[in-house]
Amino acid sequence: MLYKEKLFKMRSRYVYGALLLLSICIVFGSFSINNTDDFDFAKREVLLRRIGHELLLQTGDSTSRVLPIEKVAENEYQIRFEHDFSFQPDSLVNTTRRLLAKDPFAVDYIVRVLKCGNSNVAYSYSISKNRKDDIIACIGRMQPSACYMINIKFKPTGIHTTKNSYLLGSLPILAIVGFIFLRSVKSRKTPAKDQSTTLFTLGSVLFNAKERQLIIHDRTIDLTGTEARLLLIFASSPNETIMRSRLQKEIWEDEGVIVGRSLDMFISKLRKKLELDPRINIVVVRGKGYKLEISA
Repeated sequence: MLYKEKLFKMRSRYVYGALLLLSICIVFGSFSINNTDDFDFAKREVLLRRIGHELLLQTGDSTSRVLPIEKVAENEYQIRFEHDFSFQPDSLVNTTRRLLAKDPFAVDYIVRVLKCGNSNVAYSYSISKNRKDDIIACIGRMQPSACYMINIKFKPTGIHTTKNSYLLGSLPILAIVGFIFLRSVKSRKTPAKDQSTTLFTLGSVLFNAKERQLIIHDRTIDLTGTEARLLLIFASSPNETIMRSRLQKEIWEDEGVIVGRSLDMFISKLRKKLELDPRINIVVVRGKGYKLEISA
């Protein structure tokens, strides 16, 4: 039995270690995606600058600059220009669709052309992976020359979803690891419930705590789980007074319910099973608790 117990403990440690290592790998894997994040966003900014550049070329402007791309919010970018310009909506739609097709994460997005002074929307449209869901209006109307900013807002997908799924997927594993850790800490704090000694000699009675048995004159008497735990406390401290509150706490605390008369009932059952040896008796210590008396 001791060998099986040691084997079980070794397996528990291996399982705990494996779960801990797996959770660490998942968490670090999710954070390593940040590097991919930075690269893909940098690539997206290049595509956005290319949109601004081609839009100016279509109006015959090959000299004015496209200003640095500004990230105005999560998944939202702004293309700004040095000078005023005019644009054809259908050209803008075709240019953004063609260039952003090179961005694997630009699945769905909304484009808004804003006027610089008051941020009024001069033109807007929505592009979807499923073309029947595209919303494009008034593509044949030339927009007059003015100071414009182009805002493009992307639907969160791809790397963000992957990173979130990594983190969310690791939560159950971390919870399991935490549960196993807390259980192991609790078991170390309560050694009285996991005695390394499983055999006790009480007078002429041999008490096998592991097998929950009493052996008296070649006769074997089986004990219930509660009876065995109760006798184990007495056997660990023979001829010593055990407080009633301690017995109730250690026997019934994990079950969440403590019934005062239950202790008396199990004491009575233990007395009957031990009465084959008159030198052994569980006596009441008035106002305190009980004592397992073993006479010489």
